[in-house]
Amino acid sequence: MAAAHAATAREVTARLSDAPLEELPALIERYQDDPRKQVRHAVEVAGHRLSREKAERERVEGMYQLQLDLGGPGMVLGVDEVGRGAIAGPLTVCAVALPQEPKVWGINDSKQLTPARREVLAARILDVAQAVGIYHVEPASIDAVGMATALRMAMAGAIEDADVDPDAVLIDGNPVQVHPKEHTLVKGDSRVASIAAASIVAKVTRDHIMVGYDALYPEYHLAQCKGYGSADHIAAIKAHGLSPIHRVSFCGNFLETPPLF
Repeated sequence: MAAAHAATAREVTARLSDAPLEELPALIERYQDDPRKQVRHAVEVAGHRLSREKAERERVEGMYQLQLDLGGPGMVLGVDEVGRGAIAGPLTVCAVALPQEPKVWGINDSKQLTPARREVLAARILDVAQAVGIYHVEPASIDAVGMATALRMAMAGAIEDADVDPDAVLIDGNPVQVHPKEHTLVKGDSRVASIAAASIVAKVTRDHIMVGYDALYPEYHLAQCKGYGSADHIAAIKAHGLSPIHRVSFCGNFLETPPLF
């Protein structure tokens, strides 16, 4: 215990709080019998953090394992979309090939992450990815061909933009028949590493586009709603009509005179 008492309680608490996951077990073992109340509390908190982080590591490792099980050890593209349900802005699809190592800890369905966390993870994904492809279908094209066709266009475009010959293409959702090696998986963005990575990069990319559009069309609150049908966005459409980036075919219910098709 003399070695443990060489550090003040505050120093021990800081050490336990700041330690990386790999060092926590040894630190917890070192200080678990320390009689000081502040240290006992710090050890307890560190134990909870260790349990959470181990569970999180296991979750992410499971996503990489499922990617391996479904796609094999070769070049695997994960594909996901964002913006399908928006009423303004593009439909965006991303295709990402993630190697088994190094792992991107923290990846998940983009909807489960905070904007700040998505930004950090997107940068990490772009740093380690073997390939990344992005494709946008603009509102006028969505109006012209419909969402189902636009989705196939965007997925095919993102896969082509990745500029690799994949051994497997793993796609979130139901079959779309855009690639001969595709395998679709419902809720794949929360189950497969490369699909989750694609969902994050697609979301961050499209959000940046919508923030840019907000500067051009501030009355529609696009930086906040990202083109989805929030109450403020719908009220703005009723007050100002549609902008050039609105999907006319999606907005008929919000206009006094619905568009003709």
